[in-house]
Amino acid sequence: MISFFLGVYRRLRAILADPVRDFQIAMLMLVLLVAVGTLGYILLEQMPIIDAFYMTIITVSTVGFGEIHPLSNRGRVFTSVLIILGLTIVTTAVSSAASVVLGPQLWLSIQERKMEETLRTVEKHYVVCGYGRMGRQIIRDLRARKASFVVIEMNEDIREELLEENIPYIIGDGTQDDILLDAGIERAVGLVSALNSDADNVMTVLSAREINPKIFIVARASTNTAESKLRRAGADRVVSPYQIGGHRLALALLRPAVHDFLNLIFNVSDDVDDMEVGQIYIQGESSLAGMTIAHANLRQSHHVSILAIQKINGEFTMNPHTQHVIQTGETLIVIGPPEAIYRIEEKWNPEGPDADDAAS
Repeated sequence: MISFFLGVYRRLRAILADPVRDFQIAMLMLVLLVAVGTLGYILLEQMPIIDAFYMTIITVSTVGFGEIHPLSNRGRVFTSVLIILGLTIVTTAVSSAASVVLGPQLWLSIQERKMEETLRTVEKHYVVCGYGRMGRQIIRDLRARKASFVVIEMNEDIREELLEENIPYIIGDGTQDDILLDAGIERAVGLVSALNSDADNVMTVLSAREINPKIFIVARASTNTAESKLRRAGADRVVSPYQIGGHRLALALLRPAVHDFLNLIFNVSDDVDDMEVGQIYIQGESSLAGMTIAHANLRQSHHVSILAIQKINGEFTMNPHTQHVIQTGETLIVIGPPEAIYRIEEKWNPEGPDADDAAS
């Protein structure tokens, strides 16, 4: 119940913070005021509808044309109230119109409208909870693969940044069901929970798994305890940045050439795009099923090489033999230029992480 009222409060605050909506509301109130004024003069002064409407217009606009005919005391009180309300509403409408025309809010409001339409129609997308340093890198990788996504972030200060970057977003708490539903979680194929708190990540995973049992979930963990909890909560994969970072530091110290090679593959810089690792899930109708690796000849036809094969039972075969027959249900781990990887994944993995889920 509390989350419902908080959701209503957030929506009302977002509406009132939008000058375009302020102007629309003021114009609606003005129309209602004219309707009420017309009806009031009809009932209180027995005016014909045209006279009542005309009297209301000159009263609300305060043009000073005078009364159509002498008013009773209650008619004068009613007219005084109309003048006060009319001045207030017209002033608000003019102020909102000036804010829309003269301020940057016009562009932002237009972008928000487009974004809201995107949120209503997006499907088979990824939900990214948290737009910190890790979330930004996730978005860069998703965009490189032309994947659809929605960001959930609590910090309202980055709203303008998200709009400028044309990133569909929801401002709110990713642990709450209503926020996840606003992000289209029931239509999403994947979710990344990259919040700063392990407890928040656990709650997000629990909520997402309950709403969409089929979604593929990846979560961030800071400790081994949190990793086990996240897996029990329903995360398909758990990543510990501190363990990975520590291992890479040790690798840089002990095997610098290996570290440099991994940097080439798993680059985090926008201006480095020499190499990428991808995967191909072999479905029943795949043209690769039943071929040997030599016959598939992915190196010549698609400029990628097979590093490993994940078998149906989850085990990996590294550097597989060229006479290995590719089986339905296996996953090929390939390496090559980023554009070649994106093309080959789009060709054989059109449904995105559904294939990952099946392979796992």
